[in-house]
Amino acid sequence: MQSTTQVSFEVNGKAESLTLDNRTTLLDALREHLHLTGTKKGCDHGQCGACTVIVNGRRINACLSLAVMHESDHITTIEGLGQPDNLHPMQAAFIKHDGFQCGYCTPGQICSAVAVLEEIAANIPSHVTSDLCGSAALTESEVRERMSGNLCRCGAYSNIIEAIEDVAGVRA
Repeated sequence: MQSTTQVSFEVNGKAESLTLDNRTTLLDALREHLHLTGTKKGCDHGQCGACTVIVNGRRINACLSLAVMHESDHITTIEGLGQPDNLHPMQAAFIKHDGFQCGYCTPGQICSAVAVLEEIAANIPSHVTSDLCGSAALTESEVRERMSGNLCRCGAYSNIIEAIEDVAGVRA
C-alpha cells in the first residue's frame, strides 16, 4: 500500500510540489514542509479557526484537510495576503482598529475576514441571512455569524468587526 503521495499546488502564487505521508494535514504541509508558520496550529480539531487559510477562494480549516486533497489548488496563507511594507487592506485595518491582542489567532482571523467579504459579495447566505432571494447584506450580525468559527481568546471581537467593516467601506 502506498503511504506517500506527490502533491502539487500553488501557495501564495508559487508552484509547490511535495511528497507527503498521505495523513499529512494541509496545516502541517504548510508549516512543517513549506515553513509558512504564519498559519497557526491551535486546537487541531477545527474548532478555533487559528489555521484558517483560503483555498480556491474559500476559507477552510487547514487542520481538518489532508494535503493530498489539494492537488492543483490555489492556497493563500497570511504570508500571501501582504508583506510588512505592503499590507493587505485587512491587515492594515486590523492594526488600525487594534483587532488583535496576543496575535495568535490573527492570521486565521484575517484570512477568514477576507473570505467573509468575498462570500457576502458573492451572495452566499449564512445562517442569519434573512432574505435568501435578495442580495446578501453586510451587517454586523452577518459578519459575526460568519466569523463565529474563529475564536479570539483575548476578546478583541468588537475591534475585529470594526476592521472588517472598515475594509468593506461601512466604517471609517
